[in-house]
Amino acid sequence: MKEIEPNQIYTTKESQDFLRVSNSTIKRFLKGGILKANKVGGRYRVMGRELLRLVSPEVEEKAVKVYQNLKKKTKKTIEKW
Repeated sequence: MKEIEPNQIYTTKESQDFLRVSNSTIKRFLKGGILKANKVGGRYRVMGRELLRLVSPEVEEKAVKVYQNLKKKTKKTIEKW
């Protein structure tokens, strides 16, 4: 598999292959704003830097922190019941 070039433009299929996710996951990423893209001719185009941002360790660390905070809040809410 070739490397992701930051300034290269990729289709959703190429993005899907790089990230090794399903078509529905790519759609969910696009719809949820997790993966930023532009529509060109009715089809999404993704910049390589967006793919790199998505798989970077910093993004993963942020996701873990958000999850841990949500878990703590949920536990506190349940304890109040």
